Amino acid sequence: MKEEIREVISANIDDNIQYLKNLLKDNSDIVYREFYIDNIKALIMYVDGMGDKILLDNFVLESLMLNRKELKAQDIKDKILTVSDLKEVKKLKEGVNAVLSGDTLMLLDGMDICYIIGTRFWPARGVSEPSRETVLRGGRDGFTETIRFNTALVRRRIRDTRLRIVPKMIGTRSKSDVSVMYIEDIADDKIVNEVFTRLGNINIDAVLDSGYIEQLIEDNSWSPFPQIQSTERPDVVSAALYEGRVAILVDNSPFAIIVPTILPNLFQSPDDYYQRWIYGSMLRIIRLFSIILSLILPALYVAVTSFHPSIIPTKLAYFIAASREGVPFPAFVEALIMEVNLAILLEAIARLPRPIGATIGIVGGLIIGQAAVSAGIVSPVMIIILSITAITSFTTPNYEITSAFRIIRLLLIIASAIIGLYGIMLTLIAVLIHIIKLKSFGVPYLGPLVTFNKKDFKDMLIRAPLKHFKNRPIYMNTEDKIRQK
Repeated sequence: MKEEIREVISANIDDNIQYLKNLLKDNSDIVYREFYIDNIKALIMYVDGMGDKILLDNFVLESLMLNRKELKAQDIKDKILTVSDLKEVKKLKEGVNAVLSGDTLMLLDGMDICYIIGTRFWPARGVSEPSRETVLRGGRDGFTETIRFNTALVRRRIRDTRLRIVPKMIGTRSKSDVSVMYIEDIADDKIVNEVFTRLGNINIDAVLDSGYIEQLIEDNSWSPFPQIQSTERPDVVSAALYEGRVAILVDNSPFAIIVPTILPNLFQSPDDYYQRWIYGSMLRIIRLFSIILSLILPALYVAVTSFHPSIIPTKLAYFIAASREGVPFPAFVEALIMEVNLAILLEAIARLPRPIGATIGIVGGLIIGQAAVSAGIVSPVMIIILSITAITSFTTPNYEITSAFRIIRLLLIIASAIIGLYGIMLTLIAVLIHIIKLKSFGVPYLGPLVTFNKKDFKDMLIRAPLKHFKNRPIYMNTEDKIRQK
């Protein structure tokens, strides 16, 4: 049974001290500093390693202990304490939660109020370049695990009085700090309200990463496609806010999540906008071609070699037949073996330290591939197809959508092994129907392709010149629809 923290603050400070020590017993990192302000007993309480001791020593204890004047409650806050972040609260529960978040609680004898002093100061990783979303041109700063650093990185790019950063606390035990960000006169009120409703419905004991929030608020948990975009880049979040979308930041997580999200958002890179429109459009076309190739190539090989060899040119058919001579498995099993091998290799690279992972990836891929061909387990053509599939799948900027396509690729391979090209077509139709029905916070997952707003096509397959981006996306139903005059 969860222990509820009492809210009433006793006017007797000894009762409060005894209650707090019983509540947080057997915790060596909790510091209780009892002292006197003239003849009034006082207590400051903080977590060692999370509170700024220098600030407490120089601007709290020194200011109070050297005071010799008769005190009133308001004098503490207005005339004595020389700290900028100070809040007076009447509930002990708020004070305890603040202490566990890194602030300092101060109690005074004879007063049924407490003070929360902003002393959050813990070891934090500095701002560095995002490791997962690299760009050729653009900012090199990325989010960290400290939520206040992350909000500052976004605020630096959006110097607008209408930017809203609304704090929330989620997790009955972890009490994780969450910030919801949106621009008030751009974002649709329905979407903003829906975000707060879904966050308010979360009832979980701990939120350790933004991935928890992402899974708890998405529309369809059974879909392989991500309906929420995650990013390490503050410029991506800022661009999304300017489009009328909502960003959610979670303390202890270097990833922000953005809602709503449509499928084209997951294929776009910041480089598409930072370079001239011709280069950005060419990159998008290459990216789309690579995605289609990585999705259907293994299944197409299985279908053609197993059911439709007549459509292969004669010389190519002879070459494929010669390469498969001595291979004991059908094309379907061959493709599955190599797909599973690729998945295992990628997982191993992701878990190993970076210097070792790169070496293992190259050496492991070469050795395993060569050994499999020499042993007659797979054909050289299958190795070529797998290599093309792996390379083309890495062109997708978003890792979650790459994982979704890996699942679809396996389904296509299985379907092609059952009824050939018809299986591929039927599976693709079923996936397309699912995507058309999918929504993200009320916005169709295919966005302009479903609503067919011609003005939104300027930022789809081809990116129009930047001077033609006059309006914000129509499918977002923004309040301020004009972006550029």
